[in-house]
Amino acid sequence: MKDLFSSSPLWYTAGLTLARIITGFFMIWHGWEIFDSNIMNGYLQWDVFKQSSGKTMIYLGKAAELSAGIFLFIGLFTRIAAIILIGAMSYITFFVGHGKVWYDDQHPFLFVLLGLIFFVIGGGKWSIDYLLFKNKQR
Repeated sequence: MKDLFSSSPLWYTAGLTLARIITGFFMIWHGWEIFDSNIMNGYLQWDVFKQSSGKTMIYLGKAAELSAGIFLFIGLFTRIAAIILIGAMSYITFFVGHGKVWYDDQHPFLFVLLGLIFFVIGGGKWSIDYLLFKNKQR
């Protein structure tokens, strides 16, 4: 019970890994839409994507979601994946949406915050990053 009220982390490695894998899975799930032409064409009907570069932006966004999700899921190049996640979700929050992070655009903004966490913390001990780069850490 004492640990529950302590400021020290509980299950740090397991908790971070679980959050990273679930976040990666959600991004893969969203990015997988790139393979469904009906869904992708549906996005073209949105006013924000009706300009000439709309189709390119949609495909770039879905590719960013898919690639960031895969890299987060396996814990490879976690900080780069986090930057991609932050960029894609910030675009969705503030340009596709209206930047109302307290209500309408809360869902994509939460992914921005998760990306920020993974950028700062990294992939953790249970990641491919750790296996590849553990000898190069400070």
